[in-house]
Amino acid sequence: MTRTESLPPAPASRHASKKKPFDIDDMMRRLRSATRTHEKAAMFVLADEGFESVFEILVACIISIRTFEEVTLPTARKLFAAARTPAQIAKLSPHQIDKLIHACTFHEPKSKQIHDIAVRCVKEFSGELPADRDVLLSFHGVGPKCANLALGIAVGKPFGVPVDIHVHRITNRWGYVSAATPEQTMIQLEQKLPRRYWMPINKYAVPFGKHVCTGKAPRCSECPLLAYCRQVGVGMTR
Repeated sequence: MTRTESLPPAPASRHASKKKPFDIDDMMRRLRSATRTHEKAAMFVLADEGFESVFEILVACIISIRTFEEVTLPTARKLFAAARTPAQIAKLSPHQIDKLIHACTFHEPKSKQIHDIAVRCVKEFSGELPADRDVLLSFHGVGPKCANLALGIAVGKPFGVPVDIHVHRITNRWGYVSAATPEQTMIQLEQKLPRRYWMPINKYAVPFGKHVCTGKAPRCSECPLLAYCRQVGVGMTR
């Protein structure tokens, strides 16, 4: 589930003094290994299925906002089965788009938003959404996470760290950053996290956050990163 969460920074963990110094290379190796048996994050699944243009990933990311991935994937597939290019989606009415993405949260405003983006693509960019972060952020309702994710996946070049609720929670729980909002986490990660991990942190943190480092009662007893994690703000664990 993707959403914006604003919380005060958690107090320092009583476990911090017992932990290893951060080794982000080893941490990322362990994170990748821990998620090997879990399904990838939705945007990466769609890219593997061929829906990998900037426009397609951006539209799918809009669908995913405040929507569980179990709903996001079939909803995006349903829309793209009917129309997947800006020109094709621009020919649909917002009502027709709404019927196709009805399963996702806030489907009605998202339908208009997707239609408006498609129309602008046709009118201003000859039907192809450019790989330009400023252009993506100029669309109503598109924030840094979706812009960074769409460009990172479609272009293969990280323009920024795509921070969703899982990346925000996990990196703050590690004590690697200390930020109250995903936007602040993004800024801190872009200052600290090696660029080669800007996209993998999202790719692996999403399934890891769903299955291991959960919002409530994380599974610390089976976490391969426990030696590094400061467990900031963690109360009950499993």
